[in-house]
Amino acid sequence: MIKRARLGVFGYFGLCGLVIGMWAASLPALDERLDLGTGRMGTVLLLVSLGALVSMQGAGRVADRFSSRRLCLLSGPLHPLLLLGPAFAGSYEAMLVLAFVFGLGFGLLEIGMNAHAVEVEERYDRPIMSAFHGMWSLGGAIGGLLTAAALRGGLGVQTLLTVTALAGAVLMLLPGRYLLRDHVVPTESAPVDQTVDRPLAKGAIALLGIVVFAGSISEGAAVDWAALHARRVLDAGPELAPLAFTVYSIAMTTMRFLGDRLRGRLGSARTLRLAGSLATAGYAVVLLAPALGGAAMAFAWAGWVLVGTGLATIVPVAFSAVGASREASGRALALVTTFGYCGLLAGPAVIGHLADATSLRTALALPIGLAFFVALAGPGAITALTRHRWTPRTDPITTSPYS
Repeated sequence: MIKRARLGVFGYFGLCGLVIGMWAASLPALDERLDLGTGRMGTVLLLVSLGALVSMQGAGRVADRFSSRRLCLLSGPLHPLLLLGPAFAGSYEAMLVLAFVFGLGFGLLEIGMNAHAVEVEERYDRPIMSAFHGMWSLGGAIGGLLTAAALRGGLGVQTLLTVTALAGAVLMLLPGRYLLRDHVVPTESAPVDQTVDRPLAKGAIALLGIVVFAGSISEGAAVDWAALHARRVLDAGPELAPLAFTVYSIAMTTMRFLGDRLRGRLGSARTLRLAGSLATAGYAVVLLAPALGGAAMAFAWAGWVLVGTGLATIVPVAFSAVGASREASGRALALVTTFGYCGLLAGPAVIGHLADATSLRTALALPIGLAFFVALAGPGAITALTRHRWTPRTDPITTSPYS
């Protein structure tokens, strides 16, 4: 039955990635429909992110009080339905409000499905968190391809997003039947382990959030600046420059599907140290590439592969560690996720401002230091959180925890 629950979480991650992928790929068409321009579109995207950050704080408390299952059942269909707002916004001002509301729905689902993924992994016989995030990446890629094909085929953006919203809401109902039942309440025959030093655990969660923040800045730098680095620093043609991001994305998605097996062999702390080390080496290769003449582009691609391979496992390992901390996992996940989301938001902007003040090549030295920080500080936070790991919730006197 636990495999059914795993399948349900896969469904939520894949469908969420699909919806976000179709939303992201539709942005140019939405921009053209309302004639927003880059500045106003940037504000729209900022409000989506702010909406997600706001709802994540309350979502953690909801998951802890009412269960992550109920949060998934609520937010799953709601998230795609909220696409209808931006799709039919009649003005820039309306788009701002509706983009914020869409972000609220995304934040709820983000916490719900990750909190439930933690619960499923607790009961599983091996690490599985990284594969969930790999499914999200795969769903996003499929969503982008479907959107590009539909728009190229002449389907209007409003029609496309309407179909996505309605179909997504219906499909989100399907994986909910496989989720774990609500939290099993401990009894006298199944006492809760109280050995964890709570101040230490809370401090370690905060440190882990900072580690995720550092990794997410590095990730945001790769997503938004890999292709631009190839074009501006390596003088790659417009047909080759996007391949820098492509190889990075492929490496990240692939590693997320392989990361659980790696963590099963190395353990979480050593996996995080390896992740930070690979990302550090990858960014170093990228920065050294311009000195390699005709081989510069090939070396840069190799560097981006290392970056994607390293960064892929940071968030899944961190979320799994939060689940092993014995703290209120919903609120802890909300904190760590907020750190990560802030890093993704800040990364491109920080790199951009540094590039303006110095150069893009110099600015991309920042992720080297941040990735090294992940390798240095991450294992200690993981060790503190997992020092008193408990056994899975399998109390025989309770009702079945599965759907």
